[in-house]
Amino acid sequence: MTTHLPPPEHPAIDALDEGLLGAVAAGAARLTPRQALDLIERAPLPLLGRYADARSRSLHGDSIRTYIIDRNINYTNVCTARCTFCAFRRDASDHDSYTLAPAQIEEKIGELIAIGGTQVLMQGGMNPDLPLSWYTTLLSGLKAKFPTIHLHAFSPPEVIEFVNFFDPPGDTLAAKIAYVLRELQAAGLDSLPGGGGEIFATPVRRKIGLGKCDANAWLTTMNVAQSLGMFTSATMMFGHIEGYADRVHHMLLVRQWQDKALREPTPLGPRPPAHYKSFIAWPFQRENTPLGRVKDWGADPAELSQEFPGDVVARAFDWGHTDEVDHKSLAGAAEFGRRVRMSGAVDYLRTQAVSRLFLDNLYSIGSSWVTMGPHVGQLGLMYGANDMGSVMMEENVVSSAGTTYCLDEPVLCRLIRETGFTPAQRDNAYDVLRVHTGPDSPDLRVTDWSAHRARKLHREAVSRPVPLSVSTTR
Repeated sequence: MTTHLPPPEHPAIDALDEGLLGAVAAGAARLTPRQALDLIERAPLPLLGRYADARSRSLHGDSIRTYIIDRNINYTNVCTARCTFCAFRRDASDHDSYTLAPAQIEEKIGELIAIGGTQVLMQGGMNPDLPLSWYTTLLSGLKAKFPTIHLHAFSPPEVIEFVNFFDPPGDTLAAKIAYVLRELQAAGLDSLPGGGGEIFATPVRRKIGLGKCDANAWLTTMNVAQSLGMFTSATMMFGHIEGYADRVHHMLLVRQWQDKALREPTPLGPRPPAHYKSFIAWPFQRENTPLGRVKDWGADPAELSQEFPGDVVARAFDWGHTDEVDHKSLAGAAEFGRRVRMSGAVDYLRTQAVSRLFLDNLYSIGSSWVTMGPHVGQLGLMYGANDMGSVMMEENVVSSAGTTYCLDEPVLCRLIRETGFTPAQRDNAYDVLRVHTGPDSPDLRVTDWSAHRARKLHREAVSRPVPLSVSTTR
């Protein structure tokens, strides 16, 4: 196995030094966390875009930018977690809770194959009523019926709940995770998505991810999956109660564990060539969520003369060196968790650009048009992203929080081509399947864009009637 040696750091150089940024873009230098934070806080947006784009071009060339045709299937919305940012989860007793039958999932995959799809992204709530055999039977059935479809399923929080629900054998958490993943892999699981990453910093995660696994469990799950030969992705959801340093700390942990994946064997044995393939970050969507009801920072103009509480707590957290942070004792942190600093287009592009420069050992950066909209997502290709993600046949989680965009393959190709790149369809490993250069390309076949409409986005709904109830209490 080739030894991975990260490029050298130069902590004494100012983060905005263009010599340093040029070296980072060329893969000859590595940003320190402090420098990455300086870039988020101080760098002009055009400067970030220039060097993030240069880094993307050094990795992916000047011509091709990619997308995948897959379908996001949320097999259940029953969940034991109480994440304050989530509008999707339900209790099993709720009238609109659901768990899809295998036949329903098979029907969805059939529709995916009909439009040239190659992958299923399957995630759900953490449903304690589903045994491990439900998942293995589902996977083996899907593989038997659709042998060419890549099954990209079950984010780390789901896997950790499998460990909690099923109590598999093993003396360590890693061993228990390995048992579960081997069972799922033998049944047909191909890779793990990066859902549930949110923000790794303990003070933030304890506030927003009630009942969800901590950062170490998330990262350990991915490390074990990679040790079994499964590629994975990493994600980050920002723009809520976190400080800017928390974003960098999150990316730092991904980078450190990627270094480990590329360099070290695991306790489970020699490591196959698997690691994080991509990083995708998106801003918090507030509608219909408990966290969305929290006040905006700066709604009271007097607050703007003070430091954002999340930044105060992030500084005390000290990049994870001080895990236990008593935010109530910190001057300026009294409103931590009770104020949100939402992220708009500029903040999103800044964060994505820094992720491309900081995560020098990750191959792909995905643009999040699903949350930001098609045209900000398109701009993402000029701020370090090389991939536009998937066509959107179905979406339930982000849509539950009030954000719904629907693009088909021709529109996705057009967005890529309009930025000066050639669109190409890829697979889960980011290998190119088709390059769209000729007149039969999906977007070039459209003769009248004013009449072109993407097929309506599918949203899962409960078909049984909702009983009418009358209460005399308030």
